[in-house]
Amino acid sequence: MVMLPQVEHELHKRRRSRNIGLLVVLLGFVALVFGLSVVKITQGDMMQGYDHRPRPSMLPADPNPPARNPAPVAAPGTPAAVQGGAEEAGR
Repeated sequence: MVMLPQVEHELHKRRRSRNIGLLVVLLGFVALVFGLSVVKITQGDMMQGYDHRPRPSMLPADPNPPARNPAPVAAPGTPAAVQGGAEEAGR
C-alpha cells in the first residue's frame, strides 16, 4: 500500500494561523493575570475583602481608649474565682 502525501488545502493553512494567533493571545492573557496575581501577593499590603462589616483597620483611632485591666478576672462561680476568693478570705 503506497501512502500519497496529503495536500493541505489553503483554507486549513489560514485556519491554523488563526488558531496559533488565538493561542498566543490566550497565553498572553494568562501570563498577564498570573503576573498581576504574583505582584499583588508579594506586595505585602493588607488585602481585605469587603464583607459589609466595619474593619478595625479602617476606623479612626479612639482618642480616649478604655482602661485595660492589668490581670484577667475570673467569672463568678468558676474554680478560679472560688480559689481567688478563698485566698483573699485567708489574708
